[in-house]
Amino acid sequence: MRVAVCQLNARDDRTENLAVARDLLGRAAAAGATLAVLPEYVDYLGPGAGLPKPEPVDGELAAFFAEAARELGIWVHAGSFHETGPDEGRTYNTSLIFDPSGALVETYRKIHLYDVEIPGRVSYQESRSVAPGERTVVTPIDGVPTGLTICYDLRFPELYRRLAVDGAKVLVVPAAFMAHTGRDHWEVLLRARAIENQCYVLAAGQIGDHEPSRTCFGRSMIIDPWGTVLAQAPDTVGIVTADLDLSRLEDIRRILPSLANRRL
Repeated sequence: MRVAVCQLNARDDRTENLAVARDLLGRAAAAGATLAVLPEYVDYLGPGAGLPKPEPVDGELAAFFAEAARELGIWVHAGSFHETGPDEGRTYNTSLIFDPSGALVETYRKIHLYDVEIPGRVSYQESRSVAPGERTVVTPIDGVPTGLTICYDLRFPELYRRLAVDGAKVLVVPAAFMAHTGRDHWEVLLRARAIENQCYVLAAGQIGDHEPSRTCFGRSMIIDPWGTVLAQAPDTVGIVTADLDLSRLEDIRRILPSLANRRL
C-alpha cells in the first residue's frame, strides 16, 4: 500500500487553498499512492473574520474532494474543515474520507481541543469556537484498518491505544502544529504513537506563516511501527510517499508483543 502525505500552506484564500490541495492530490496519484492525506483546515487558515461559512459533510467542500478522489481513482483523506456545529457559536473540526469512487465512507470529529496559554507565545482557546467530537473511529482504507485523529489529539496517548485495541494498523494525523511546539514535540510524539501502538503513522501538516501571526511547523512524515521515519517532507509545499509493508507490522507485533502483553 503506497501512501502520500501532502503538506501545504493554507491561508485566507479558500479557492487558492483548494487548488493547491487538488494539485498535491494529483501529484500523489501520479506517484502511485493508494491513499493521500491532507492537513488540518485544508481549505482555510486565516483571520476568523474571513472564515468560510461552515458546511455539512455533504456540502461543497465534500463534493470537491469527492470529485478529486473519483477523477484520480485514489482514497482521499481530506484533512479537516469547519463542519456545521451543534449551535451558532461553534463548528466541528471534521475529517472526511473518500474512496476511489468518490463516496464519503467515514467522518471523524476532533475530540481534543487546543486550549493553551503559553505566556509571550500563544493564547488560543479552540473550545470557544469548536465543539468536541465524541466518537473514536477506525475505518478500513483499501482494506487496512485505519484510526483517525486530528492534530492536538496527538498529545493524548489513550486515544491512540484505543484505536490500536480496536484494530487499527495505520494511524492518521492531519495537523496544523505550531512551530514553537513542533520543533521539540512533533516528531517525538509521532514516533511514540507509532512505537507504543505498533502502527504506521501518517502525519500531514501545514507549513509556514498564516495570518494572524501563526507559523506552522510542517515536517509531514510517514513512520513505521518500529518508529523509523520512512519519509519526511522538507520545509516547503509538496508531498512525500512511502510503501506500507503490513507483513513488517505483523513481524514487529510478533517479535515484540507489547500489545498482546498489555494488562490494562
